[in-house]
Amino acid sequence: MTAPSPDIPALHEQHVIIVSTVKAKEAIGIQLKHEQVKQLNDKYVERHHKRYETYVGAKTTETLTESFLMLATKVVGAFVRLKDAEALQNELKNDYIITKELSAVVGGLALRCGQIFAVANAVLITTNHIDFSAEQQKPEQSSATAE
Repeated sequence: MTAPSPDIPALHEQHVIIVSTVKAKEAIGIQLKHEQVKQLNDKYVERHHKRYETYVGAKTTETLTESFLMLATKVVGAFVRLKDAEALQNELKNDYIITKELSAVVGGLALRCGQIFAVANAVLITTNHIDFSAEQQKPEQSSATAE
């Protein structure tokens, strides 16, 4: 069974969008202008699209891995006192084994779950900004203290 051929007109359109966001050099490895994108043959469009998919996959994996490590540090910090949470996050993020293994897990999940990861990452980022150690005051208490 052969793989379905890519939708070249859709890939051309995607390249136009990439060029419009001024991220072409970073995303596909070369800086293109709109006129150049329109003149690309199918072979180059497919090649650039594969580079773009690799770039997006790497960025997605990196972002989710960092978000997970920030959340894990926050959760640990809720139970034990950390000397320096930011230093711990940086050390975990810079550890080759941890990032390699987390990247493999996240990359595999990204292939299966795709767009759900945007929601998951929003939840991870939001959760990272919650102060779990702060006691929540009830509305009656806060209004009583204001009087």
